[in-house]
Parts: sequence; C-alpha cells; structure tokens
Amino acid sequence: MVDDGEGTPPGTDVDDLPVDPDVLPRAALPRWDVLAVIAAGGAVGSLGRWGLTLLLPHPAGAFPWATFAANTAGCALLGVLMVFVVEMWPPSRYARPFLGVGVLGGFTTFSTFMLDARSLLVAGRTAPALAYVAGSLAAGLAAVVVGIRGTRLAVRRDRTHGPAAPVPGAGQGPSGRPR
Repeated sequence: MVDDGEGTPPGTDVDDLPVDPDVLPRAALPRWDVLAVIAAGGAVGSLGRWGLTLLLPHPAGAFPWATFAANTAGCALLGVLMVFVVEMWPPSRYARPFLGVGVLGGFTTFSTFMLDARSLLVAGRTAPALAYVAGSLAAGLAAVVVGIRGTRLAVRRDRTHGPAAPVPGAGQGPSGRPR
C-alpha cells in the first residue's frame, strides 16, 4: 500500500485502481523521438495544405474549396493509412505518429474548417455555410470508408494477382442472408 502523492487515499493499493486506457502510465509517457517525428510530419502536412490553398484560393465569404478538399482527402488517406498500419505493416513506433498524427494532422484542418464556416455566416451566406458544414462531415466520413474499403480491395486484388477475392460477409444483410 503506497501513497502515490496524488490524492490516492492512504491504504489504497495503486495497482488495484482502474486505469483509463486513454491515459498513459508514467512509465509509458511519450518519448521525445516520437514527438519529433510527429512535429516533422506536421510540418510536411502543413506545407501540403498551404500549397493546396495556393492552388485553390478563395476570397472571404466564398466557398472554401481548399479546406474542403484537404479535409476530405485527408480523411480518405487516413482510411488508407489505417489499413496499412493495422492490417498490413509490421508494428512500427513511427509510422502512425509520423503519417497519421503528423502529416495528415497537419494536412487536415478542422480549425480552419470552423473559421471558414464562420466567414460564410458573417458574409450572410447561411445556406452555403450549412452545406459546407454538413457536406464536409458527410464527405469526410464517406472518404474514410472509401479509403478503407478501396485499400482492402486493392490489397486483396494485388495479393491474388487477379480479381478481388470475396470479402467474408459481403453481399449479405445483417442476418447473414443474401441481400
């Protein structure tokens, strides 16, 4: 029974307390190397988004196509990445932090998304603002699904060197019967 010095009642065995899976124990705190990899990826992704805004500029109050494109493409790429990281590649300390958190985190921009929506509202363009918010969310979710399914299909096709192998449960409804 150890008092951890952080408000745990004396007499409580710290090892018996429930652990929040989203909070890392002290021994597993992020290391500087991972933070450096995330920062480097963020710089790369941010430069990519900046380049996209140069290609697709928009005046204040106009539809923000660059942000819409960056967020939608980033969602699709995140779906692709997760298939590779979780299902294909061997475990890597740096792949997900660099590519997912860093590059795609820097490339996508939901803070600019909200500022763009606000700009549309301030310009009196309520319908485009609502379409932008709803469309961005729908396009992002659809892009993740397309990224995951498309990557799985492509990988399966590549592995079999022919038409895509059937997906277990594909073409069946929730009850297991054909659709």
